[in-house]
Amino acid sequence: MQYAIELYYDKETEGELYRLAQSVADGGLSTRFLEWKTRPHLTLACFNDVDEAACAEQLRRFAQSHQVMPAYIGSIGMFNDTKTIFASPIMNRGMYQMQAEVHEWFKDCDTKGWEWYHPDRWVPHCTLALMKEDEDGAFYKASNLLLHEFRKMSGEFVAVGLVKITFPVQEICAIDLRR
Repeated sequence: MQYAIELYYDKETEGELYRLAQSVADGGLSTRFLEWKTRPHLTLACFNDVDEAACAEQLRRFAQSHQVMPAYIGSIGMFNDTKTIFASPIMNRGMYQMQAEVHEWFKDCDTKGWEWYHPDRWVPHCTLALMKEDEDGAFYKASNLLLHEFRKMSGEFVAVGLVKITFPVQEICAIDLRR
């Protein structure tokens, strides 16, 4: 099984990001991202076959050692090869450090096949549309729609979570960061 550790936004920012994802569905362009039933997030790390209980406990300790931090989302981006459209957070030292620390805390977990989530190779992104299975025209229309609807956002990263990457995604736990 595959798992991810995710970084979650405050409710208001999460709502704005979800609204953007919903606009792609409302425009009749794609519902695939919404079908995954995952909340807007940044993926910090991905693993293969973890002990869920032990990983959740380790994540609780990790969350207790980290504080809420600012989140700034400055642009829309795309991965053309997978036809993924995302909100692009502005990288800051706290994000970079937290992502590197997740990998240190969970260094015994199997990360084979997830090289794009390793420190120094990570592209932080918050997916809004997954369109690999949709026609090219829909991808370009959704890109245009989101480029027009997007406005810069600021909020906070307030929690971390462990999810099982299934369809739909199963949230195993979400733990608040310290205030």
